[in-house]
Amino acid sequence: MSALDSRAPQASPAPEPAVEPAPPPTGPSGAARWAADLAMGARFALAGGRESWVRTVLTAVGVGLGVAVLMVAASVPNMLGAREARGEARENFGFGQVERSDRSALYTWGDTEFRGEGVRGRYIEPEGSNPPVPPGVERLPGPGEMVVSPALGELLASPEGELLRERLPQRITGTIGDEGLLGPRELTFLAGSDTLSQSGSSVTRVDRFDEVGEPEPLDAVLLLLVVVICVVLLFPVWVFIATSVRFGGERRDRRLAALRLVGADSRMVRRIAAGESLVGALLGLAVGAALFLPLRGLIGRVEVFDVNVFPADVRPSALLTVLIAVAVPVSAVAVALFALRGVAIEPLGVVRDAGVRRRRLWWRLVPPGIGLVLLLPLVGAVGAERGTIDTYRIAAGVVLLLAGVTAVLPWLVEWVVNRMRGGPLSVQLAVRRLQLDSGPGARAVSGITVAVAGAVAVQMLFGGVEDDYTRSTGHDTSRADLVITRDLRDGGQAAELAGALERTRGVGRVLGTVGVRVPEAGVEPDGNTPWTSITVADCAALEQLAEIASCEDGDVFVASPAMGGAEEPGARPGARFDLNAPVYSEEKERYVRTEEALPWSVPRNAPVVEPREGVMGRYTEGVLATPAALDLTRATGVRAEFSVKLDPAVPDAAEHVRNAVETESPQTQVLRLSETEQSSRFAAVQRALYAGAAGVMLLIGASMVVSTLEQLRERRKLLSVLVAFGTRRSTLGWSVLWQTALPVALGLFLAAAGGIGLGAVLLKLVSVPVAVHWTSLGVMTGIGAGVVLLVTVLSLPPLWRMMRPDGLRTE
Repeated sequence: MSALDSRAPQASPAPEPAVEPAPPPTGPSGAARWAADLAMGARFALAGGRESWVRTVLTAVGVGLGVAVLMVAASVPNMLGAREARGEARENFGFGQVERSDRSALYTWGDTEFRGEGVRGRYIEPEGSNPPVPPGVERLPGPGEMVVSPALGELLASPEGELLRERLPQRITGTIGDEGLLGPRELTFLAGSDTLSQSGSSVTRVDRFDEVGEPEPLDAVLLLLVVVICVVLLFPVWVFIATSVRFGGERRDRRLAALRLVGADSRMVRRIAAGESLVGALLGLAVGAALFLPLRGLIGRVEVFDVNVFPADVRPSALLTVLIAVAVPVSAVAVALFALRGVAIEPLGVVRDAGVRRRRLWWRLVPPGIGLVLLLPLVGAVGAERGTIDTYRIAAGVVLLLAGVTAVLPWLVEWVVNRMRGGPLSVQLAVRRLQLDSGPGARAVSGITVAVAGAVAVQMLFGGVEDDYTRSTGHDTSRADLVITRDLRDGGQAAELAGALERTRGVGRVLGTVGVRVPEAGVEPDGNTPWTSITVADCAALEQLAEIASCEDGDVFVASPAMGGAEEPGARPGARFDLNAPVYSEEKERYVRTEEALPWSVPRNAPVVEPREGVMGRYTEGVLATPAALDLTRATGVRAEFSVKLDPAVPDAAEHVRNAVETESPQTQVLRLSETEQSSRFAAVQRALYAGAAGVMLLIGASMVVSTLEQLRERRKLLSVLVAFGTRRSTLGWSVLWQTALPVALGLFLAAAGGIGLGAVLLKLVSVPVAVHWTSLGVMTGIGAGVVLLVTVLSLPPLWRMMRPDGLRTE
């Protein structure tokens, strides 16, 4: 049997069952899968309980603050365009010749100044029954009447405007409407007159308004300033928006770990997290739009660094609005996905790379490296003589350099705190918290860091090019404070004006001259006829104009041409002049005589003297005469000039002088002397920077308050545990302060270094030597530290409320 068994055939093993391929997934894929996961994240954000919607609300508020600022920035083109359009529509600068008609009017300037603030003034005299009317004015004021802007009307009616009311005594008959004003706080008036036909050459004839010349384009350096300012002011806003969409990251990660436990894969939970951030960003758009509406009204009621606009002008550009509406949600999704790159969300918990791998530095240096690659080839290529710059390349380079500051900050904070040991208990608690996760602390101050870095760079650029837009006036402020000039009908008015000045309160000394420019007698003037200046003044004034050894009333001098001055052939002893010179007639296109000839001769023994530099930095050449030698009472077309030294002990002395000479006299010009003068365009760009920086600092403060509250909410249970175990509340308070102070100190250090580096590159673009303005650097970093300190103080009350043992309660 055994043999038979041995010969029996062996049974073959049973074949293994074929392995069937796994069935394909039945759920949606591609875009549909993304939409489904984003929708699930949205449901968690809106219906995930108290913790979820609190996080969503904080995110929406943080994003909304940034969106509101972006919408204001998107309104800048419309604001500038509307102001420029109104400014053009209300002016006519006299381009082209206008014939007298039923539709014409005489028009001139009457600007003044009150306590350092400019007051725009215009005088008009109709020449017919249908004269042109400026925008915002219902009817032209008559002689002795004026219409004023609302702000000027309020000032004139207030006790503060009593001195200005003396200067503008005309009866107010109306208010200028918005279409005739640059902004709601502008001080301007339009006054009627019946004496402009007897005034000087500054009077023009108009038959319409809205006629202006071509605007002068900005040079390349100013364009560079504008581009850098836009980047520096707007980039911190995007940083804050990116920070806001990461609120509540720890609690969200634990919730995502639970989703992994029920079968979701890692890519799905990342899409769900992006959906939660997307909801917060979309709600942030709504919050931003809701904040923007009252912000428009606030902008119309305040004036920041002489910048004010009407609320109706604050209208975002349609294209920029669409860009904001698309870019904010897309950025929220991208930031959420990027934030989860170093987090392993597993079914049994969350593992962060921060505890295993240290942050790497090399890739954080890539953005500033690319920025330098973009900017360095442009070194020396930006000059005032150019009219264009490579806008997008420069903007991209500046953005990448500032992005490098925000990227390096988390690495720097981690590197420093990991090497800190010992110290008081509050410091140890703060350091240990930062060692466990320094990301939230670094993100909270990243906005202030990049803002300070940008401010330092802009201040360096402004300081480097300021001398190119500031010139020396040559004014001698030791001899005079004000210079007053007026075209007079005849020389007799000069004595009246001099007497009024000498009797004015606050005037210490007055030196005046009266001058005419005339051709030699017997010469019929034409376009090539040389004219000679004749100046009449007392000896005290003449000694300020020339090197005169001795002077008595009745003397006449001939001032030789100064270095580089044009020689006047008539300025010689024995020359004969006609003091009532012919005047040019536009109708006849030639010089015609309007007054009786008034001959006068220079004495043959008149000494020749060297001119001196006057208080205005000019040399007075020609014939110098004392009043007894030449009486200009009957001369026409004279010009009076007075230099006035004020008494510093008298308040508003300059305003009293203006009242004495400007009242109902549009042809009077009062100039306050200063040693330097700055370009108006450069000053306007600087004012815009300060106004924008003030708004961004407010955003920084508000956003940091929201960020701080979110971080405290995340640590509420931990703080309650420490209090329950006997930790003093003061110790915890100081630990929270140190948790903010350490990243802030490192952030400001990095901001100073990054700002100096960016400023050096920008100065090289305009070929200006690199120089650090340490005072401005200290001011910028001090402002940043002050904002953080204020935010910390505001966060103390909720901190005390959270440090209670009942915070351990849970559901």
